[in-house]
Amino acid sequence: MRTALKALKANKLKTLLILFSLSLSICSIFLISSISNGIIYMYSSMLKNDGDIIITQAKISDTFFSNVDINLIHKIEEFDGVKKVSAVVVGASPVEELPIVAVYGVTKNRFSNYTLIKGSYPKDNEVLVGKSIYDSLKNKNSIQISKDTYKISGVFRSEIGFENGGVVLNINQASKIFNKSASFLLVNTNIQKDIDFIIKNTQDLSNDIEVKSTNSFVDNYNQFEIIRTSSKLISSVAFCMGLLSVVSIMSITVNQRKSEFGIKKAIGISTGRIINQIVLETAILGFISFISAFFIANIFLLMIEKFELFHGYINAHLSSSLSLTLFICSILMAVIGSIIPALNVSKIDPIILMQGDKI
Repeated sequence: MRTALKALKANKLKTLLILFSLSLSICSIFLISSISNGIIYMYSSMLKNDGDIIITQAKISDTFFSNVDINLIHKIEEFDGVKKVSAVVVGASPVEELPIVAVYGVTKNRFSNYTLIKGSYPKDNEVLVGKSIYDSLKNKNSIQISKDTYKISGVFRSEIGFENGGVVLNINQASKIFNKSASFLLVNTNIQKDIDFIIKNTQDLSNDIEVKSTNSFVDNYNQFEIIRTSSKLISSVAFCMGLLSVVSIMSITVNQRKSEFGIKKAIGISTGRIINQIVLETAILGFISFISAFFIANIFLLMIEKFELFHGYINAHLSSSLSLTLFICSILMAVIGSIIPALNVSKIDPIILMQGDKI
């Protein structure tokens, strides 16, 4: 360990370059992964908060385009074990100078999900607005959605960024704006009841709907899969770029230290020990880079969350499992990036190394 630290200190410029490259790559993966996880976390939390079962239009890949008959609510409420059935219309509209704002048309039994900090829940021709949107409005009394103007009845706060940056109104009025009955229905059940039985009974009501448990829906939702796949792809590119940077800089570093390695081999230090030393040096840098990237990414994400332009829509979710995965990736990136130049130098005759031939 002491020898590795001395070597790193003796090659300050190369050490800083490797640290910078590793930190940049790991920070990029942190940001990409946590932001995409945050999007999935916010939307899935919105669904799970008020539903064990979700009902969407059959053969629709996105709830945004789904249209479900709201009259099914009365039939589903009759099933044994059902506590509450609510309906949601999901849409988007420009509001004042904001190009796009999420609009949620909900049944009255879902209003309690929105914590009021001012005013009251909306009646006809009224809307409830999220705090982050309310703060950016010039007109605090009314807003225009589509062709109609709605009085602002109250302001709510939500931990879910999508809701905190949105507008809520009665579902009958949202249905007229977006020309659909409901985007999806959410069913709350008693814990002791068999959820599969309720799902089957609900599915039998119509061939035009698709009924799933909320957990199953979240795990298999196409849009989430696209986000996850895109995130992994971009993260893989960032990982490869970081790896190539480490290989390049370590190759230059090892080339400049060939005399040192030649002397070590000449005095009997084994090839394995030389390789271990090089790998240990970069592993230390990988660890420091992970710590640096972790703090930089958190500061950056905090700034994004507070940035008014995004209105809370970007709300990163940094889990412990993601941090552990990225820690392993950081060490792997450093070790794999150093092993190639380390193996190269180990194969060269010590006399050639001491003569200063190129590796």
